[in-house]
Amino acid sequence: MKQGDLVVRKSYRGDMMFRIADFAGKGALLRGTDYRLLADAPLDDLLPVRNPDELSGTRQARIQANESIRRMREERFKQSERAGAYPNPDRRQHYFEMPGKVLHLDGDPNYLKKSMQVYGQLRIPAEGIHCHESQMPGMLVRLLPQVRPDIVVITGHDGVLKQRENLQHLGNYKNSLNFVHAVRVAREFERHRDSLIVVAGACQSHFEALLQAGANFASSPARIMIHALDPVYVAVRAAFTPFRETINVTDVVTNTISGIQGVGGIETMGSFRIGVPNPKETAENVNIV
Repeated sequence: MKQGDLVVRKSYRGDMMFRIADFAGKGALLRGTDYRLLADAPLDDLLPVRNPDELSGTRQARIQANESIRRMREERFKQSERAGAYPNPDRRQHYFEMPGKVLHLDGDPNYLKKSMQVYGQLRIPAEGIHCHESQMPGMLVRLLPQVRPDIVVITGHDGVLKQRENLQHLGNYKNSLNFVHAVRVAREFERHRDSLIVVAGACQSHFEALLQAGANFASSPARIMIHALDPVYVAVRAAFTPFRETINVTDVVTNTISGIQGVGGIETMGSFRIGVPNPKETAENVNIV
C-alpha cells in the first residue's frame, strides 16, 4: 500500500472508504473520501479498494451528493423567482443578483475542488483555500481583510479520538480545537453574526464549542459523520436567503445529507440582495455619440 491508495477498514466491515494520507509506524492516517472523517488504523486492518463503485456505502454517498446538489440548484432558482429575476420568460431580466460572497477554507484538496465546482455552477462568488486545519486561524487573519466575505466556511476533517469518552473535552478531538481557534479569529474580525456568517466543523466535531466560539452553523450535534457537501449546502442557503429574512434553520439542517444530528445552527439573517438596473441591459441601451 502507498500514500493515496483507496482502502476500507476490516474491523468496521468496510462501511466507509478512505484515502491513505500518511503512514506512522505500522499504522496509517486515513481521510474519508465522501465523509469528513479523519481516522487511523493498523495496516493489517486495511483492505485495498479496486473498484469504488462496487461499495454500497460509496454508491449511496454519491446518490446523496447528487440529491444535495439538485436541492441547491432548486433553491437557487426559487430565490431568483422570488426576487423577480424571472417574472416572465419572454421579458428581459431587469434585475441583477448579489448572492453572499463565500470564503471557503478546507483541509482536504479534493473536497475543496468539489465545493468550488458547486459554487461555480450556482454562480456564487467564492474563494477557496486549501490548508491544514492547524493553519486555518493564521490564514484567516490574513485573508479576511483581503476577501471581505459574507460567509466563511471552516471545514476539513475531524473525529473523536479512540477510547476518549468525555465528548465535552476539546482535547479528545482531532481538529475541533483548530476549528474553534479559526472561528474565534473570524469573530474578532467581525463580531456581528449577521454581518459575517460562519459555518464550521467536520465529522464528529465539537458542536457546542464551535457555537460558543461564534459559529452560526456547526457540526456535529450528535457527533456523527457529515457528508463532504453539508457545509457547502449551508453556505449556499445562506448566500441565497435575502438579507432581510432569517435563514430557516430547521429547513436548512434537515435538508443536509447528515440531517439535524450532523448539523445545527442559530437564527441568522441571509446575505442575498438584488439590484436594478441590470448592467448588461443598461449597456445595450447606451448610445455612444
